[in-house]
Amino acid sequence: MNYADFQFLKFDHKPNGVLLITINRPEVMNATNGRLHWELTKIWGVVNDDPKTKVAIITGAGDQAFSAGGDLDWVGNMVGNPKEIANTMTEAADVVYNMMACDKPIISAINGVAVGAGLAVAFLADISIMAEEAKVTDGHVKIGVAAGDHAAILWPLLCGMAKAKYYLLTADFVNGKEAERIGLVSLCVPRAELMDKAMAVANKLANGSQQAIRFTKRSLNGWMNMARPIFESSLAMEMLCFLGEDAKEGVASVREKRAPKFPSA
Repeated sequence: MNYADFQFLKFDHKPNGVLLITINRPEVMNATNGRLHWELTKIWGVVNDDPKTKVAIITGAGDQAFSAGGDLDWVGNMVGNPKEIANTMTEAADVVYNMMACDKPIISAINGVAVGAGLAVAFLADISIMAEEAKVTDGHVKIGVAAGDHAAILWPLLCGMAKAKYYLLTADFVNGKEAERIGLVSLCVPRAELMDKAMAVANKLANGSQQAIRFTKRSLNGWMNMARPIFESSLAMEMLCFLGEDAKEGVASVREKRAPKFPSA
């Protein structure tokens, strides 16, 4: 693939080797549909193989969202559908592993709401910079599925087990200041300063020793590689939940903008 092949990702190549990637579905708060989810698995290989790119920044189009979770039509199509579940399971693993395998450092500029697959990309970035006004939640349990994707492998490393369990079990939102305080993100700044700060950090990395930076990333990712069995288990449990009645009710409740009435409750 090359950059022209992507439909929902927009690219701005800077002369110094910084690549700005924008998730570009602002009309639906950059929600992840099937095509965008697939693109988020593929872009990291393109970045890795691009000799002109040293650092990637990823953000969301517009002022409201980095990515507001899975598109309801796409998520709803998974419920009770083994073929779609299997495909999504493969792609969810690819997002995690391909971001880890990308030698180039990745910075996320979390400009608004981040949920689901979008949150996985935001937090799997090597450096995460979040607007104070932005809010994030893993959100899986709200629709009756286990927290798979990146959460089990990453949140305990970022903020400790106590906070990870609290936020993953309750699906409470976390704002930028609290996310920085507990270690979920690298930095928090006012929204008006977000892109300038992300670009300043990217420029610093682009001007640094590329081999040293990339080897440091590879070494630190060893912590997450050790937890791969935990991730694989959590992902399988998430997908298993999509075959149950709770997931059906969870998606319906979001569509109908009401509190869920889970059969298991």
